Amino acid sequence: MGSISYVDNNDVTLLESGVEYFPALIEAIDAARHDILFETYIFAEDATGRAVRDALGRAALRGVKVRVLVDWIGTEHRPATRLGEQLCAAGVQYRVFNPWCRRGIARSHRKIAVIDRELAFVGGINVNDDWICDHAGGRRLPAPRWDFAARVRGPLVAQIHHEAQAQWMRVGHMKLRHRIDLFREMRRKLPQSCEHPARAAFVVRDNLRNRSTIQKAYLHALGHARHSVLLATPYFAPGRKFRKALAHAARRGVQVTLLIGVGEFRIQDAVAHSFYPKLLADGVKVVEYRKTQLHAKVAVVDDDWATVGSSNCDGLSLFLNQEANVVVLDASFARTMREHIERGIADGVPVCPQEFAHIGWFRRASYGVAYMLYKLAMRVFAIGYA
Repeated sequence: MGSISYVDNNDVTLLESGVEYFPALIEAIDAARHDILFETYIFAEDATGRAVRDALGRAALRGVKVRVLVDWIGTEHRPATRLGEQLCAAGVQYRVFNPWCRRGIARSHRKIAVIDRELAFVGGINVNDDWICDHAGGRRLPAPRWDFAARVRGPLVAQIHHEAQAQWMRVGHMKLRHRIDLFREMRRKLPQSCEHPARAAFVVRDNLRNRSTIQKAYLHALGHARHSVLLATPYFAPGRKFRKALAHAARRGVQVTLLIGVGEFRIQDAVAHSFYPKLLADGVKVVEYRKTQLHAKVAVVDDDWATVGSSNCDGLSLFLNQEANVVVLDASFARTMREHIERGIADGVPVCPQEFAHIGWFRRASYGVAYMLYKLAMRVFAIGYA
């Protein structure tokens, strides 16, 4: 899966934040007949988490094969342990990715659900309350967290299921007989249907065959952009190739706009600020989103390319974490994505090149120091970052 493989005839729907995502997810879980594969980075112990946990438990109790994979760092050890006890009591198969960081500091940052191999959800939305900050001790947000997921029907679901199944096998310790049974199960095909055909691809990032697949998808789209690029990300600290691709697009006349989340982590903000002078000089428009926590990892290029998923535009997501995105080549989906991002831009604060050029030397130096420390850390932990 090192290359990007597009599949025709898919029905892809954009879901904005938990208010749209969780009702759709729970409805699909409650309708499941055969099997469910579910992956998330954070599975919180709040009302949202309990609702999803209970739906998964109900499915297992009525005979659906339910497999749940959470990340040890994201969910945290004690909550992950309690969740496992509760799910296993209902008959759910449960695993934790990289407990105690035995496989280094890599995280499974993916958010994937596959229901009966007919329906899939891929995006950036964790299992937690939209109104509660996912760090800072559960602080209430001024507005619901801004994030997205894609609901997918059609042939692409088979690829998503295959990858989720493979991840489940990689994480666990299984006897050979069980691995053979699982392999046979992966080969079984169920009928697919769709109402609104769209060409789409499922792209993942791991440390084996897909070390740079998501970045390649972005670079290809940026390299072929004709008139506009809109990109929203909570954390902006990509490598040199990514930054050059944005700058080159802007210099050849493409309208490039970055919507960047700020206010979560000071050092992350400082790293992002260290890139502003060069980006602004090259003609990239930078907008800071301050309305609430921006958690969306989405982009739209021109009129027919869009992506939604778990991958931030930073070194962790592009060079270290396990990530998953859907790339959609469809004018209708791209138009919907564009409308959402433009509303986010309207809620943001544009960075004025003139004002940013006159910041004090101390702040400018702090941005440079933050970048150097970040770059050093990425070179130690994420081979390929530059």
